[in-house]
Amino acid sequence: MSEFEALCANDGDLAELRASVRRFITSDRAAHGWEPQIDSWLTSWDAGFSERLADAGYVGLTIPSEYGGHGQGFLHRYVVTEELLGQGAPVAAHWFADRQVAPSLLSYGSEEQRRRLLPQIAAGRLYSAIGMSEHGAGSDLAATATRATRTDGGWVLNGTKVWTSGGHRAHVAIVLARTSPLDPEHRHAGFSQFIVALDSPGVTISPIVTLDGHHHFNEVTFAEVRVGDGDVLGQVGDGWHQVTAELGFERSGPERILSTAILIFGVIRALGPDVDDRTATAVGDLLGRAMSLRQLSVAVARDLAAGRDAATRAALVKDLGTRFEQESVELCADLLESVDDPGGLRAVLDTARLHSPMFTLRGGTNEVLRGVIARGLGVR
Repeated sequence: MSEFEALCANDGDLAELRASVRRFITSDRAAHGWEPQIDSWLTSWDAGFSERLADAGYVGLTIPSEYGGHGQGFLHRYVVTEELLGQGAPVAAHWFADRQVAPSLLSYGSEEQRRRLLPQIAAGRLYSAIGMSEHGAGSDLAATATRATRTDGGWVLNGTKVWTSGGHRAHVAIVLARTSPLDPEHRHAGFSQFIVALDSPGVTISPIVTLDGHHHFNEVTFAEVRVGDGDVLGQVGDGWHQVTAELGFERSGPERILSTAILIFGVIRALGPDVDDRTATAVGDLLGRAMSLRQLSVAVARDLAAGRDAATRAALVKDLGTRFEQESVELCADLLESVDDPGGLRAVLDTARLHSPMFTLRGGTNEVLRGVIARGLGVR
C-alpha cells in the first residue's frame, strides 16, 4: 500500500464501510428528520439515533465480539466517525463512552467491568461523562484537587469537576482523583481513575449554560461519594499514565477538524462551480488545509491502531486542527458574502461563531499543548 493510499483510509474493507455509513445517514435522516449541527459530537444529543446507529453496527466497532462489539480496528471507527461528523449527525449521546471509555476499559479495566459496561456501550445505551477538568486544573491536570480516600471496601470521593459534557444525562463518569499526597517533585504521581455512577448519593450536577442558551456543560460536585473497589479503573496510582493514553484518542480524532464541516461543505456547495479566481483561491486554500490536517489525523490513527505512542502528534493534530476550525468560521463568512441565496447557512454560521471560542480550549488549551509538543520533540 502506498503512502497516499494509506492516507485515503479506503484500503481493504474501509471503502465499503464508508459507503455503507453514508447510506445509513441518508436513510436515517430522511426517516427521522434530524438536522445537521455544528459541533454535533458535543452538542447534538439524540439517544434514539445512537441506538439506531448501534443496531446498524456502527457503535463499538473496536470492542471485541465477546463483549458485544464488532472486533474491528481503530481505523474502522475512524472512518465511521469521519462520515458521521462530516454530515453533522447527532452522535453526542454515545460519543464519550465509545471514544474514550471503551478503549480505557479494554486497556485497563477488570474483566467484571468489561462485561458490565462494554455491551451497553456497543449498544449505544451507556452514556458517560469524563471527569478530568477542574476550576484550578484545566489543561494542567497535575493540579487536580479532587481526592479519593481509602475506606473499608472502597473509597470516599470529594471534589468538583467542571466543563463536564453531558454530565446531566450520563449514567457514569470516569473521574480522575488524587489517591496519595502531592509530591512537589513528582506532580504526576499519585492519581487514580474511578468509574462513578452519577446517581450516587453525594453527587450534585449543576448546569453551565452557553451563550446560545444551550446546556451541555456541567459542574459536578462529589461530596463524600462512596465508590467500591470494583469501580477503580486500572491500578491505583496509575491514573496519570491512563489519562495520558486516553487523551491520545481524544485529541487526534477527526472531531478536531470537522466540527465546522457542515458549514464549510454548505458554503462550497452554495458557491457552485462558477466562481472568480479570488474565490476559487480562497476555497482551494481552505480545502487544502483541511486535507493536510486530515492526513496528519489519519497517520496518528494508524499509529494508535498499531499500538505505537502518538501523544506528541495527537497534540499537534489538536493544536493545528482546532485553530483551523476557528479560522474556517470567518473564512466561510467571507465566502458567504458571494452567495446570492445563503438560505439556512446564515444560522449555521451564527452557531459556528458562538462555538468557535471553545474549539481551542477543550481537550487541553492549545498553549499548553504546544509545551507537550515541544517536549515530545526534545525541545527544552
